[in-house]
Amino acid sequence: MAALYTPTYKPVGDEVAVFQTTKGTIEVKLDAAGAPIHVANFCELAEKGFYNGTKFHRYVPGFVIQGGDPNTRDLTPEEVARGGKPGAPRPGTGGPGYCIKAEYRTNPHNSHDDAALAMARSMAPDSAGSQFYFCLGAQHGLDRDYTVFGQTLTGQDVIRQLRQGDELTSVTIRHQA
Repeated sequence: MAALYTPTYKPVGDEVAVFQTTKGTIEVKLDAAGAPIHVANFCELAEKGFYNGTKFHRYVPGFVIQGGDPNTRDLTPEEVARGGKPGAPRPGTGGPGYCIKAEYRTNPHNSHDDAALAMARSMAPDSAGSQFYFCLGAQHGLDRDYTVFGQTLTGQDVIRQLRQGDELTSVTIRHQA
C-alpha cells in the first residue's frame, strides 16, 4: 500500500465540486466538517486537473457509478467497457500514488444516501486515493466501511444517465456564496 498523504489544502466549508461530464453537469456540496481529509484531497486533485478526461469505469445498476482512475484517461469508452487494452493497467486500479486516512468512523454525516459522493478504496481502510463513486439509490450498507464526503445539489438526473466509459471532462471547485 502507498504511503499516507496529508493534504495541504485547508477546506473552509463552502466548497462545491462541479463535475462536467459527457452527460451533463453535477454539483456536489462537499462535507469539509465531516470529512476534511477527503475534501482537501479531492479539492487538490481537482485543482491540478487530475480528473480531467478520465472515464467512469464501473457501473452497477441500482448501486454505484465509479470514476477517478487516471488509467482510464487514454482509453476509449469501448476499451473501458472491455476492461482496458493489452499491456495497459486495468481500469479501476489507478490512483494518485498515495493513500489518505479513512474518515467513515469519525464523520457524523457518513450516510450513503441517494446521489451521495463517497471515496472508493481497496480492502485496507486507509487505501483511498482518487477513485470516487456516486450512489444510485441509498446504500447504507456501505456507511460502516466507506467515507462519504459530499451530497449532490444538482444533477441527480445526470448521475442516473452515466454509464461505464462516459467521460468526466473536468472537475472544478467553486465556493458557495
